[in-house]
Amino acid sequence: MSRSTPATLALGKAGVAFRPLVYDYDPNAERIGLAAAQALGLEPEAVLKTLMTLVDGRPVCVIVPSDREIQMKALAALMGGKSAEMMKPADAERLTGFKVGGISPFGQRKSAPAVLEEDALLYDEVYINGGQRGMLLALSPEDARAFLQAKVGAISA
Repeated sequence: MSRSTPATLALGKAGVAFRPLVYDYDPNAERIGLAAAQALGLEPEAVLKTLMTLVDGRPVCVIVPSDREIQMKALAALMGGKSAEMMKPADAERLTGFKVGGISPFGQRKSAPAVLEEDALLYDEVYINGGQRGMLLALSPEDARAFLQAKVGAISA
């Protein structure tokens, strides 16, 4: 597995400190983020999943703990929209340049506004997909927020 992805290249170019963590990706896992947390022995709430959504038809990249679900009404409200929904997997892959299960918020082909669950900022270190299945990046949640210029809010439960 290459540890060089558009995500790692973008973070490296920006001078953001991170550590890659590699694990055996299970394509049959019911919840990929939870499977990654278990494989690496990490707290599920510190492993953040990247989900591509649409708010009033516009792409939004959402980063939430792997043990939670997006509250679509809260997301729409935070983004000043009326409605939010999940993006179709094929559309998410086309927009980001990453495969589902390996979508990273960093280094996307066409970047979208990002939203970070506020509880992620409670941790010294979080784990976010590195741009390929089976690789997470360990980094400061504040560094992730700053790099993405993410809005922060209570968007998951």
